[in-house]
Amino acid sequence: MRLSTLLIVMAILAFAWDANSVTAQGFGLPSGSGATAASSNGLPTTGAPTTAGAVTSGQTAVQSLGQSPVATTSVAGDATLPSGAGQKYRKYDLSPYTGHLKQVVRPEQAVVDWIIRETGSDAWFSPPFGFLNADHSTLSVYHTPEMHQVVGEVVEKFVAGDTEPQVLSVKVLNVGNPNWRNRAHLLMQHVGVDSPGVQAWLLSKENAAMVMNQLRQRTDTRIKHDLNLVLHNGQTQKLTSTLGKNYVRNIRQTPTGWPPYEPETGEIHVGYKVEISPLLSTDGKVIDCVIKAEIDQLDKLLPVDLELPLQNNQVHRAQIDVPQVVSWRLNERFRWPSDMILLLSCGVVASPDGKPASPMSFFNMDMLTGTTTGRADALMFIQFKGRASANLTHTGPSMQMASPQNPTSRGRY
Repeated sequence: MRLSTLLIVMAILAFAWDANSVTAQGFGLPSGSGATAASSNGLPTTGAPTTAGAVTSGQTAVQSLGQSPVATTSVAGDATLPSGAGQKYRKYDLSPYTGHLKQVVRPEQAVVDWIIRETGSDAWFSPPFGFLNADHSTLSVYHTPEMHQVVGEVVEKFVAGDTEPQVLSVKVLNVGNPNWRNRAHLLMQHVGVDSPGVQAWLLSKENAAMVMNQLRQRTDTRIKHDLNLVLHNGQTQKLTSTLGKNYVRNIRQTPTGWPPYEPETGEIHVGYKVEISPLLSTDGKVIDCVIKAEIDQLDKLLPVDLELPLQNNQVHRAQIDVPQVVSWRLNERFRWPSDMILLLSCGVVASPDGKPASPMSFFNMDMLTGTTTGRADALMFIQFKGRASANLTHTGPSMQMASPQNPTSRGRY
């Protein structure tokens, strides 16, 4: 009897000890060893590595919830950043630039974007180790001296350049036939472009005026956009003009049962979106510009007849539409002297305001004129005009200021 009682007491004590051990491991409070500290050279460093007990504790908690164990991270014991390639940590003062852009949300993002464009993204996500971080007044960079040289040149264009708003003139035209090049070819200097189907030329102001006059005399030329954009150096301006068009994309049964079927409509947004981001050199003699454009056109809706079953072996006839869409994309970077004008030709592409071709080929005059209905040679003239203060008395196209709260400018293509 005494032996059995003793065995029962020992079993109870063992069970209680195991329960306390599991509770402490599975739901223990996290320790404060994960706090960060600063090293002697000013670089951000990590705290001491977690103990083995803490790792075991986290694994037990995950396993107790029926989930798969998660991977644990390791922290270097010396708490220093890799410097095998001679990396250095430097801070760049952005306040001379960002201090003038009080109405712009996160103006420092433009500095980061232009650095990525200049260096490429792989330089920050592949060996050697480095990082790039920016707040409103400071850019923090950890990388090799060669990379600091590139970063410093980009930052210099922002902080030492002109902080006043600048004017960029943008004219967008549609020309029905690309043979306008016959008379204008000798007035333009060809520039290499990587995007397929895109051509670029540089023109002096005098030659640009002559080419524009030739285009205005043509009957197939349509000026779709003529704006003077007012924006700060390095910032991005967006121009958007889209229109939603509805179509019947499906036929579905009605919940009430009558009528037996109802159309389900969809919407396609057609039009254009353009983003322009110019960056001037410190002396204002060279302009670096990134241009992104998206054009979507609905050519036509192809009808499809459906035969849907009804009661008593009857058939309900309906029709749905299949959209035929033509899209065009451009993402290119150009650099040219600021006293010249850049002319871009996107080729004979979809025109957002194009009309569907006539089904009667006998009346289709496109065969005689060499043009294609719904297609046009899209041209874009880009000219740097200097400070906005020097263009306030301009009486031509309307002045449009970049807005950080609503950066989209409405208008017709």
